[in-house]
Amino acid sequence: MLTREERLENTLSSLFSAVEGIKATVVVNNDGLLVAAFPPGDEENPHENPTSSPQVAAMSATLIGLAERTLGRLAQGDLQRLLMEGEEGVMVVYPAGRASLAVLAEKDARMSYILFATKKAASEVEQILDK
Repeated sequence: MLTREERLENTLSSLFSAVEGIKATVVVNNDGLLVAAFPPGDEENPHENPTSSPQVAAMSATLIGLAERTLGRLAQGDLQRLLMEGEEGVMVVYPAGRASLAVLAEKDARMSYILFATKKAASEVEQILDK
């Protein structure tokens, strides 16, 4: 039987390999702590996978919290996803129960595939963390 950590890593690695254009994936708990990342971070070269850093985990949780409060204040319902586009890439974050799944993608990636696969993976992450 696989551990929770192994199941999370399998979900993230499957997402990473199944959809072209994904650069990194990360699961962050609602307190801003890093739960899992793929590809895994390199302690000797922390810039190799910037999403695995604790600072990015904390920022992702902050962004989700702000988005949820903003939507609530504007009576727009629960957060479905957060999408940010930059000059060099795209970050999409989906709530996953007690955590969030963030994906960093290349700017020219096919977003419909990334959104579909990330939503499915966020559901898997939620199931894994709820057990």
